[in-house]
Amino acid sequence: NSFHTTALCSPTRVALKSGRNHHTGNMGFITEMATGFPGATGEVPNRVAPLAEILRLNGYSTAAFGKWHETAVWETSVSGPFDRWPTQQGFDKFYGFIGGEANQWAPYLHDGVAQVEIPNDPNYTLNTDLANQAVAWLKFQKAMTPDKPLFIYYAPGAVHAPHHVPPEWIAKWKGRFDGGWDKLREETLARQIKMGIVPPGTKLSPKPEAIKDWDTLSADEKRLFARQAEVFAAFLEQTDYEIGRVVQALQDIGQLDNTLIFYIAGDNGTSSEGGANGMFNEMTYFNGVTEKLEDMVKLMDQWGGPETYPHMAAGWAVALDSPFQWTKQVASDFGGTRVGMVAHWPKGIKAKGEIRSQFSHVIDIAPTVLEAAGLPEPKVVKGTPQVPMEGTSLVYTFDDAKAKERHTTQYFEIAGNRAIYHEGWFARTIHRAPWEAEPRRALEDDIWELYDTRADVSLINDLAAANPAKLKEMQAVFLEEAGKHNVLPIDDRVFERLNGALVGRPDLMGPRTSITVAEGMAGMMESTFINVKNKSKTITADIVVPENGAHGVILAQAGRFGGWALYAKDGVPAYDYNFLGLKSTTIAGSQPLTAGKHTLRFDFAYDGGGPGKGGLGTLFVDDAKVAEGRIEQTQAGLFSADETTDVGIDLGTPVVEAIGAEARSRFTGRIPKVTVEVK
Repeated sequence: NSFHTTALCSPTRVALKSGRNHHTGNMGFITEMATGFPGATGEVPNRVAPLAEILRLNGYSTAAFGKWHETAVWETSVSGPFDRWPTQQGFDKFYGFIGGEANQWAPYLHDGVAQVEIPNDPNYTLNTDLANQAVAWLKFQKAMTPDKPLFIYYAPGAVHAPHHVPPEWIAKWKGRFDGGWDKLREETLARQIKMGIVPPGTKLSPKPEAIKDWDTLSADEKRLFARQAEVFAAFLEQTDYEIGRVVQALQDIGQLDNTLIFYIAGDNGTSSEGGANGMFNEMTYFNGVTEKLEDMVKLMDQWGGPETYPHMAAGWAVALDSPFQWTKQVASDFGGTRVGMVAHWPKGIKAKGEIRSQFSHVIDIAPTVLEAAGLPEPKVVKGTPQVPMEGTSLVYTFDDAKAKERHTTQYFEIAGNRAIYHEGWFARTIHRAPWEAEPRRALEDDIWELYDTRADVSLINDLAAANPAKLKEMQAVFLEEAGKHNVLPIDDRVFERLNGALVGRPDLMGPRTSITVAEGMAGMMESTFINVKNKSKTITADIVVPENGAHGVILAQAGRFGGWALYAKDGVPAYDYNFLGLKSTTIAGSQPLTAGKHTLRFDFAYDGGGPGKGGLGTLFVDDAKVAEGRIEQTQAGLFSADETTDVGIDLGTPVVEAIGAEARSRFTGRIPKVTVEVK
């Protein structure tokens, strides 16, 4: 009940799988927001060998299923390099998604480094697919090599946004959250005290000022927000069920008692990135667009289904992080960092159903596994001298609830939210809330607080004024740890980091202003394709129309929740710009294309004057103008976290609903060449 993460996904995953702090692994923030600063480059160095590779080299079969989100974004194309893909980071088998999140209905998956074609099955969900893959791998391993030990990293995309789950799961939770988030906080704390998870007398920390009291909300707000929580809870329950199937597979092959399982309930606290009202389309968050409550209420019945890409209101995140105040991204509060963790190993742990309260952190897992497996920590891996693991094995706690705490000092830092734990004391500063676009103040002006966690679990009683000497001591410890682990300089930029040119991040396209692609090229992730946002562009496509006419996608980027496409519908050429799933603009010709060779050209003249502006679009067929129209608004920051750019097909969800996605969108003719130029 005192287990901690870094408060964010990529940093936690690198720390978990390496036993080193996230800045030591160069993952100071998520991979899409890597910078040129040491500790935040997004490239896991060879001197930080992952646990999986250590186990593999010691005779283990290894597999990873689900979310990865640790490969530098400029290394995610078919050109690699593949050094930081799962199959060269210690895993014999990888089945999952490389980016930070996935559409549960239409994910972009890899098996190893090969793209996976999602089955045309109306009942498909990623959660079930991942469990099926893990169960099959487990049984296959024990059938072929029954004496060979195995290691699995099982990381479902849940319950990260988008919150997607079949309706039968949602129905089970109807009405369960009508009482609101304030009541949920009280009920949760009462359960925690009863179960011994927090001490008797623990109080709820005050909510952040931005979170409204439930009883002040309108009827529409309550209806919408309750539905959001029902979907989230259903998604979590479905995930738990699928994890249960993987555990059952261990039982089926007779290995459950002999397997050490760590069940970690998240790589950060619950996400409050949904802001005050939640979002029907999470991508609005990354584009600085605020969705209207009345528009989301109209979509309530579809919430959680394929037509939505949703996130919930921040009030639920605060409630689900009870008894703490803050949430994901806030590395300076236990609401962002402290998550439930269960260790299960019947043959290796005598204690059953007990609680351990020694301070622990994700960097402790790798050294725990090595000690449990009886393996030494290597000093050199594949010829590269290693940074020693910075975590502390937890084996000492397994059979001694009162064992003296060994992990006594731990820094925390994410985008300026920073803290230090040291021998029971906790000093911190809240630099920025997840729903705030800018920091609250300059780094040097931050207000530091001081807590004694041994008497104040929920961090309520700030002792900074009463004990300034202790606070000064703790701040000095923070700076010492920050200097030791590549945390400095503190970088509090957030959305600016999306623009790699501003932050010194490599770009696969480099200074190029054009790219030429052709049929057969699909699955290009956004960070590896030329950036068309906030600028003028020209798309020139050489196509061959068959006798039965042209139909389908010529070139598309992203999908239903934001993107664009050049295509033909029933022979007629057209271009669509889909603005965040909120508004779609079609610029289409009037005559079908004749059979034979044609050159289509679409020019977009950007208005300028800042990001996210509109412009004039003009469509040409063989140099003759056939259509023109205004696109009033464009996406400034991000099209999608998990959709791709595709030639001759639209993978994932469709940009143009009338054309469809996957096989339905496949172009009927040939596409020898498409050039995209930006200026």
